[in-house]
Amino acid sequence: MLPNNFESGGIDMGLSSIGVPGLILILIALLLIFGPNKLPELGQAFGRTLREFKNSTKGILDGDHGEVEVHQEDTKTVTPKKIIPS
Repeated sequence: MLPNNFESGGIDMGLSSIGVPGLILILIALLLIFGPNKLPELGQAFGRTLREFKNSTKGILDGDHGEVEVHQEDTKTVTPKKIIPS
C-alpha cells in the first residue's frame, strides 16, 4: 500500500517533514558557518527578501503588473551641479 501523498501524484517535501531536530541542526550549522555576529544581519536580509517577495506576489495577484511602489526612505535628494563650458 502506498502513502496518501504518493497516490496524489507526488511526495510531500514541505517544511513539516524537517521537524524540530532538523531545524536545530540547521541553526547550529548556520551558527558555525557565519558566527553569532553575522546571524542577525542574515535574518534581517532574509526577512526583507521575504517581505519583497510577498509584496510582489500580492501585486501580481491584485493585477498591479507594471507598477512599482517607491518608498520615501528609498529615495535620495540629488542636487545638480552647475556645468561651466570651457
